[in-house]
Amino acid sequence: MFRSIRAKFIVGFFLIFCIAFVLINQTVSQIIQTSNRNIITEDLIGLKKNSNGFVRQAFLINHFSNNDLYFGQIAEEIASDLHYATSSEVSAYTVDGVLLHSTNPAAFTGATTDDLKQALRGATAYTISYDKGTASVVYAYPVMIDGVKVGILRYAKSFNLLYEQSGRILDAIFYFALAIFAAAFLFSYLLSRHITIPLVKMAKASEEVKNGNLAIRLAIKRRDEIGLLAGNFNAMIGRISSQIERIGRDRDRLESLNSERKQFFDKVTHELKTPLTSILGYAELIRENGESDKAFFHKGMNHIVEESQRLHSMVLSLLEASQDREGWQDRVRVDFSLILRDVCEAMAFKAQRYKKTIALEAGEGLYVLAQPDKLRRLIINLLDNAIKYSFAHSEIRINAVMDDTGIIRLAIVNQGEPIAAEQLARIFEPFFLADGDGKQKEAGSVGLGLSIAQSIVHEIGGNIDMISKNGETAVYVALPYLREEGAPE
Repeated sequence: MFRSIRAKFIVGFFLIFCIAFVLINQTVSQIIQTSNRNIITEDLIGLKKNSNGFVRQAFLINHFSNNDLYFGQIAEEIASDLHYATSSEVSAYTVDGVLLHSTNPAAFTGATTDDLKQALRGATAYTISYDKGTASVVYAYPVMIDGVKVGILRYAKSFNLLYEQSGRILDAIFYFALAIFAAAFLFSYLLSRHITIPLVKMAKASEEVKNGNLAIRLAIKRRDEIGLLAGNFNAMIGRISSQIERIGRDRDRLESLNSERKQFFDKVTHELKTPLTSILGYAELIRENGESDKAFFHKGMNHIVEESQRLHSMVLSLLEASQDREGWQDRVRVDFSLILRDVCEAMAFKAQRYKKTIALEAGEGLYVLAQPDKLRRLIINLLDNAIKYSFAHSEIRINAVMDDTGIIRLAIVNQGEPIAAEQLARIFEPFFLADGDGKQKEAGSVGLGLSIAQSIVHEIGGNIDMISKNGETAVYVALPYLREEGAPE
């Protein structure tokens, strides 16, 4: 029926307070009524003792014997004296219930006669009557002289003051309890709002999250448990949102990578098929008529060798790209400047073939912790790219020094077609082939050289970057210098 916590709080508190209020008032009323009856009973017992003593004294003074005849003779006197002594209306009756005298017959008119009937049977009884805000007691008991019943005395006494005081006490307790329970209910209501309103906001926010809205946040700034819960909720949604964004980026990256891999394998298949077809065609022609045509024989053999070398280079690149980073050999202290000079000397012949020159400036003792073969491959890949994509008759400048922070910095700069910024951002991705402005990609390239170079640099603990502007393309490599063990700082 009540699905919301707020409604359950309000209805539950209301029922509890109402039941507690009724029970407290009923209990207090019962206690006061019992107390009033006890007070009346004790008062009437005292009244009976005093009346008996008064009647006995009257019999002794007048030397009456203990029969009802003499009681009837002094009934008027006794009733009048007891009226003034007890401030009550008094009636005297014979042992048979015949009225002898009454100080105020109207006080007994309309009252029940149950008390008188009990007195006729030898018992003491009283009856409390309430009429229009007044409370009166009719009290009757048999008068005994020396164990003989001589008559009946009956009293009509007002207890208005007692019941007025009791009524005022009950009213005071009622209103006091009502005020307390009203304040408690108001406090409980405010407390329930203080608790349930943030919970309602959290429920609505969680519904939004369920529907895919991860931008929702709870604006609950409190220092209690609910505030902590709201803060954790916001942090959780933020974490989920960032994770989903990361998953989305990874998904897009994987999709792009898979697409590039497919393009790569398609290209590799084509690139492998082209030289193989060419080799096969020249080999068949040489087998058929190569011996008769020496010029064609030499031309075909040269073509077969060149295409075979091209295939060999492509296969090496593929194998190198697929190798585990832990491969080759253990890392040792290597003189980077020495390997750099060796590679530049070896690559100078290729540069001459492309009508380009290499200018090297390198410091001495540039030691790094690396695998020599991988370090050599790093320099070969970078220098090979510079040779392939620089202008003819240009100079490739290579500079390697150690700065004041203990970092070995290598710069390889060549003049060539600029590379667009969007292509530079992806230049180190595997299988990515960049185009210059209108320049064709190098035949046989599979887009792995720079990716392999970056992998080697990162394995050493350095970083690599490429900048292309003002007709120059520069690759910058930073490697950590390895100081010789035991050498002073």
